[in-house]
Amino acid sequence: MKALKQLVRFGWEQALSCLFPVVIFASLALTKILPLPLLPRYDWLLIICLLMQWWMVRSGLETLDELKVITLFHLIGLALELFKTHMGSWSYPEEGYFKIFGVPLYSGFMYASVASYLCQAWRRMKVELVKWPPFLVVVPLCAAIYLNFFTHHFWIDVRWYLTAFVIIVFWQSWVTYGVGGTRYRMPLALAFVLIGFFIWIAENIATFFGAWEYPNQTEAWSLVHLGKVSSWLLLVIVSFLIVATLKLVKGSNSTKIDRGAFRQLL
Repeated sequence: MKALKQLVRFGWEQALSCLFPVVIFASLALTKILPLPLLPRYDWLLIICLLMQWWMVRSGLETLDELKVITLFHLIGLALELFKTHMGSWSYPEEGYFKIFGVPLYSGFMYASVASYLCQAWRRMKVELVKWPPFLVVVPLCAAIYLNFFTHHFWIDVRWYLTAFVIIVFWQSWVTYGVGGTRYRMPLALAFVLIGFFIWIAENIATFFGAWEYPNQTEAWSLVHLGKVSSWLLLVIVSFLIVATLKLVKGSNSTKIDRGAFRQLL
């Protein structure tokens, strides 16, 4: 019985942390079923995302420092979108006034919502990191992960090598979190996989409602290839590093990171 109560508490905390992504999905579904007047759908989605972001900060659900991190991830995601659509990886076929080289500006919020989730979950569940690897290892790894999203179009795709390196680097790292006053722990590499898997599920929902379109979905919607989980797993690591850095720099009382790893930088 206690285990069931803890599972419900955990699910509730996760649901609250996913507030921004939920609003995005709800907006995708609403604008798909009930088209709004005056503006194209993509522009309404941008307005909804901007209002939601304003409300998150205004209500105190997100701090200004977290907003900076989320904005950074928005820009990282938007840069990736511009390149990937140019290369034909996916497309945004609908009209919109606020588009740059065929990419609607709301698309960056889909990446930003991942960072929003991490910030929310980190605070709500009092996340602590144990045996976090040295930044001299993690930062180049994350840079290589991000660059591979671009370079694999012109060179070999090294995502599986990077995934193997992630497992090696984070093999001894753990994430601990609180649920109902009880602390739990999970291997950090497993946490990356789980988050990547659930983002893949979210990606299927998003494409179903026309957030974007893969080449194999132009005629009719089909399931996103399971191999995309690896892409999301790697992208989650990039966002995780950014959020972890924020928490370290600000010295949050609710978040602790094994500082031994960071002393190796000195």
